[in-house]
Amino acid sequence: MIKSADIAFLTVGQNELQAMAYTDPLTGLGNRNRMRDKVLQISSERASDPAPFTIGIANLDSFKPINDLFGSAAGDEILCQVAHRLKACIPDGALVTRHDGDEFAFVLPLIFERASAEKFGQMIREVLSAPYDLGDRNVRLSASLGFSIYPFAGEDCDELLKSAETALYRSKRRGRGQITVYSREIAQEMKRATQLEQALRNAIISDAIDVHFQPIVSLSNNQVVGFEALARWNDPDLGFVAPGVFVPLAEERGFIDALSEALLRKAAEAALSWPRDLFLSFNLSSAQLMDPGTSGSILSILGRVGFDPHRLELEITETAVMSSADTAHRIIADLRAAGVRISLDDFGTGQSSLGRLRDFIFDKIKIDRAFVSRINSDRASEHIIKAILTMCEGLELEVVAEGIEDYAEAVKLRTLGCGMGQGYHFGRPADGIATLRFLHENYYDPTMAERVSA
Repeated sequence: MIKSADIAFLTVGQNELQAMAYTDPLTGLGNRNRMRDKVLQISSERASDPAPFTIGIANLDSFKPINDLFGSAAGDEILCQVAHRLKACIPDGALVTRHDGDEFAFVLPLIFERASAEKFGQMIREVLSAPYDLGDRNVRLSASLGFSIYPFAGEDCDELLKSAETALYRSKRRGRGQITVYSREIAQEMKRATQLEQALRNAIISDAIDVHFQPIVSLSNNQVVGFEALARWNDPDLGFVAPGVFVPLAEERGFIDALSEALLRKAAEAALSWPRDLFLSFNLSSAQLMDPGTSGSILSILGRVGFDPHRLELEITETAVMSSADTAHRIIADLRAAGVRISLDDFGTGQSSLGRLRDFIFDKIKIDRAFVSRINSDRASEHIIKAILTMCEGLELEVVAEGIEDYAEAVKLRTLGCGMGQGYHFGRPADGIATLRFLHENYYDPTMAERVSA
């Protein structure tokens, strides 16, 4: 015979199991199961009069590098602090849950339309941007958010979550700390991005991404000293797709390594036909500077092609360096040890460029075209360029001015003491065959002439 005490014990055990099934063990927040129940409850209550409500997803930007840098214990502490902040600021009747990893979700019964969802998102973004205390240090994070509104974005939890995830993905594509509310237009935009992604993946597999080369010249004599490799994609169905579209897409979808490796191989193979004193300049993405395997991959490609690492210059941006400074520092050190030179691209547009020059070892600075294009019309731009040139001379750094469009800009930069220039005034990007023709017409090298005559 089962005693009442046994029944009570079994009941307590069942309640504990149920609580565990609905609770995130790290933060104590509800989990996906709890969220589903909440959405179902609201939907049932409003079945006769389907008033709108909103669900949202918040994702911490660049949480993984911080977790890798400080360790999983510090990462868990940050997630617990995030949970505490979110519980403290959500309105009465609302629910906040934790999903996988660094993703949190909201059910907001009293938010009915886009403007209110965006206002709530702005509040959450501010709350999560305050420093996180890890004892001996503070760290800062931003958060991207996506929202979907019932019933316009879905009539059940799965549909609403899918729509919120679509909105969140669009926020991520636009940069850090962005807020997006789902709409049919956004869904179509994301659908096109997915189609573009598939076409790009196929183009990489079939080796259909081309490399073009833009000359870099010495401003003292207009002699070509090297070329920058630039990606070009002309799809049979999509037509010309700008690098500013497909390169960020490859970064976002996680296959920038495959694209970059294919482009570097093609560029290095083409550069083997150039005079040996010309260098090849190649761009690295922020994602590659967060991957410890990047230096080994680059040197392996150069080895297979037979291209001298001393002829390669890798261009990186300040933003890319800042994404994961310790990993980037190791990658740069490994590559420089092998003879590869490093250029800091778009100099002057970052928020702490001088700090980057102190913390990292560069060989060259590329002055951003935003200053170069106004050098003859804006005194501030001229003085900024003068200051950069003076500083680089003291640091023994070479300088390239980007985006030189006309003769007057080239003359002004040469007068100021800038060593090298790049832009349409000297040549537009061209494919490998046209680049060789350009060299035959604009560059004399006895060793090259011997190879051509042979």
